Amino acid sequence: MAVDHPYARELGDFLRARRGRLRPQDVGLEPGSRRKVTGLRREEVALLAGLSTDYYQRMEQGREVRPSDQVLDALASALDLDDEERRHLFTLARAARRPAAVRTRRAPERVPDSTRRLLHVMGTPAVVLGRHLDVLAWNPLAEALLGDPATLPPGRRNMLMALFEDPGTRARCPDWETTALQYIGMLRAAVATDPTHPRATTIIGELSIRSADFRRLWARHEVRETVHGTKLFRHPQVGGITLAWDVYPLPGNPGPVLLVYTAEPGTADDERIRLLASLHATRETRKAQAERPGLSDVVRRQGLEPRTR
Repeated sequence: MAVDHPYARELGDFLRARRGRLRPQDVGLEPGSRRKVTGLRREEVALLAGLSTDYYQRMEQGREVRPSDQVLDALASALDLDDEERRHLFTLARAARRPAAVRTRRAPERVPDSTRRLLHVMGTPAVVLGRHLDVLAWNPLAEALLGDPATLPPGRRNMLMALFEDPGTRARCPDWETTALQYIGMLRAAVATDPTHPRATTIIGELSIRSADFRRLWARHEVRETVHGTKLFRHPQVGGITLAWDVYPLPGNPGPVLLVYTAEPGTADDERIRLLASLHATRETRKAQAERPGLSDVVRRQGLEPRTR
């Protein structure tokens, strides 16, 4: 395995991040004095996992190693990984065992017509997200809640990019860092299945250049397979709205997902969503009327204006 194996690099980065977050006292070791690292040393992780320091160091460096499942179990325990982090570790390590030349099939992401029809009959905000959090489709209520993705070039219609680059999106999100970590965790899960995907490379590269916040949070290697939760929005027209959100997979492996926001019926949040829908419908009606040609325009275009003598 070459040192530039993409999965081996990702595995090494993940191990370093998890080692750095632990303190000696967290795992029953004496901290000692004059430590030069904030987290555990490599030799301490190796000791806890029952490995040689050289072997563990090669893993962090992405060098020639093929860790067994037994070794991975020992590392997961030594680094105090939770269930999601443990799955992520195994995903990366098992992929790193394969030759780097193996190519991942990358089918284009498409939204079925039936899903688009479903979006527009739903009485609640909903969007279809691609595997890298690209917004592939949305309904009018999502546009009213989140802003209109159509105002952006297709390459910028991305939930993570909007959160870090668009002041309006950030203003709507009081719990901004929590949301950012959720999105980053979802992108991490996608990267684990295909770390060299061009879209992932573009998003991570651009945000790393433009946003110090992204660089800071991305370096934490948070891994989250979150599929539901609650989110507080601060909307400029209707105020604060707390909505439940759920993610539903659509056909494809990995494929797009349907993200749906809902409010408990009869609550103040439900009333605010209804008000938002009414305001958006009124605005769209006025916009359509302004763009619709009046009688004088029709007469002029058809050459029916009376001639003056």
